[in-house]
Amino acid sequence: MELTVNSVSCSVQSPPLTSLLTVLREELDITSPKAGCESGGCGACTVLVDGQPRRSCLTALCTLDGSEVVTVEGLGTPEDLSRVQQAFIHHYAAQCGFCTDGLIVAATAYVGGGGSADTGDIGEALAGHYCRCTGYVKILEAVAAVARGDTFDTASTASSANNTYVTIAGAES
Repeated sequence: MELTVNSVSCSVQSPPLTSLLTVLREELDITSPKAGCESGGCGACTVLVDGQPRRSCLTALCTLDGSEVVTVEGLGTPEDLSRVQQAFIHHYAAQCGFCTDGLIVAATAYVGGGGSADTGDIGEALAGHYCRCTGYVKILEAVAAVARGDTFDTASTASSANNTYVTIAGAES
C-alpha cells in the first residue's frame, strides 16, 4: 500500500483492514493522532486525508491506496508553525494537549475550506471533538482569529476576559 504522509511517500506493510491510526502510530512512528475512544467519537485521532478531516481510528488502510495523509506534524514545524498552530498558542487554546492535534487538523480544514469567524459555525465544524480541559472558548477564539486573518505573537497569549496580552515567562519579546 502506497501513501504520502506529511509530504513523504511511504510504502506500508500492515494488513488491509488495519486502521490508519495503528499504521501511523505503530508502523510510521507518528504519534500525534491519539488513540482516544477508538470508535470515532472523540476526534483525538483526526487527520487530513486528501484534504478532508477523517477519524483515523475508523479509516481502514485498504481505502487509502495513493492517498495523501496529513497529521499535525505536516502542518508546520517548530520553527515555522501554521497559522492555526500559532493561534492555538496565542489564544492558549491547548492545555493538556491530548485533543489538540485533532482539533488543529480539523480547524485547518475548516479555515482552509473558507470557514468564517462565526463561533457557531466553528462549533459545528468541530463538533465531535472532545476536550476535557479548556471549555472550548479559547479554541473557538483561536479558530475565529485565523478565519478573520489575525496575526499572532506566540511569545504572548491573548486574554479573553479583557483583551489584554500576557507575556509568557521566559519568552523573548
